[in-house]
Amino acid sequence: KLRFIVRITNYHVITQIAKIGKMGDETLISAHSKQLQKLGWLANTNNISAAYLTGYLCGKKALKEGITEAALDIGLRPPVKGSRVFAALKGAVDAGLKVPHSESILPDESRIKGEHIAAYAKSLDEEEAKKRFSKYFERGIPPTRLPEHFQEIKKKIDEVIS
Repeated sequence: KLRFIVRITNYHVITQIAKIGKMGDETLISAHSKQLQKLGWLANTNNISAAYLTGYLCGKKALKEGITEAALDIGLRPPVKGSRVFAALKGAVDAGLKVPHSESILPDESRIKGEHIAAYAKSLDEEEAKKRFSKYFERGIPPTRLPEHFQEIKKKIDEVIS
């Protein structure tokens, strides 16, 4: 059986499809949140939205190569409901990859799209928002636009991998 591997670093999300071999694991497919930037992603590469999109990208690549199912491997990460690990899982599942899981562990759609970030940014005055979300503004994406930006990148993944 193949494994859908999710790893979270301080700055990125890495997803892989690997098979166990006698000489060690063989990575068949991989997706890195840095690849999202090549598709135009301007937000953080380590948040729930980026985790979902990275999982979605990996799932799409897997299906294109004829891989349809895998088992989740979260390594030493604690299985926290709604976490980035499970956002990546939801991305892969939404792409069409079959991975056994419980729906109750997945983050809800609004968090995946970054609506909680947009709502928080809207609640701040402009000066405070620019301080707290300085990297977003530097990259040219106001945090209030995150849900729309998420949809744009998801659509791009569908266009690039069809």
